[in-house]
Amino acid sequence: MQTEKIKQILEAALMVAASPVSFDRLYQLFSDDGEQAPTRERLRSILKELENDYYHSGIELVHVSSGYRFQARKEVAGWISRLWDEKRPRYSRALLETLAIIAYRQPITRGEIEKIRGVAVSTNIVRTLIEREWVRVVGHRDVPGKPAIYATTKQFLDYFNLQSLSELPSLAELTDIDGLNTDLFADSHDDGDLLTKVTATAEAERVRSENAQVSHDVRTVTDPSDDLSSDRSTFPVLGDG
Repeated sequence: MQTEKIKQILEAALMVAASPVSFDRLYQLFSDDGEQAPTRERLRSILKELENDYYHSGIELVHVSSGYRFQARKEVAGWISRLWDEKRPRYSRALLETLAIIAYRQPITRGEIEKIRGVAVSTNIVRTLIEREWVRVVGHRDVPGKPAIYATTKQFLDYFNLQSLSELPSLAELTDIDGLNTDLFADSHDDGDLLTKVTATAEAERVRSENAQVSHDVRTVTDPSDDLSSDRSTFPVLGDG
């Protein structure tokens, strides 16, 4: 099958898809084409070509945790948002701090989050993160009270254009007010201070290194179809803000 034909098929499939499409699902589109079907390597190459085709366009092809999708570029997002009457939700400083701590210290309990932040985490914050599908319960700590343990989701990665948690910015990047904070704190009125605060508090907590003991005191809620939004075994230790 000609490259241009394959590219057209991929382009059309991704344009009409309501959510990211995994590479395997795209590969299956050609399962009935026999010898004309592209190899996996060729398909990846064509997807890269398609990405380059849109380099100067107002939309872009991105690869996130759940697969590939087309989306509007950040440079034009402000104008595109005017198509809808609903305003983009603004998230509180406390919610953003909580999300950042979960992202960098997961799996983590509400009590551990509160110890890092130094203040209580309201039920509404946790509920909002779960309803937004950025965070989910992955188990319960095997201690009195059986507190829930939280981790981020694939939806979290998809929303922030990440393929895995390994793409979260490092401490150095965060202290330079670079990387994810452009998206993660777009709704905060004080980005720099927020990043500095959460980074500093998480760094202070790093010495506890409790995450190394997680496998010994967690009663896991198993879900083989979900990989906790990550393809790596070691989570980052530091918090962003």
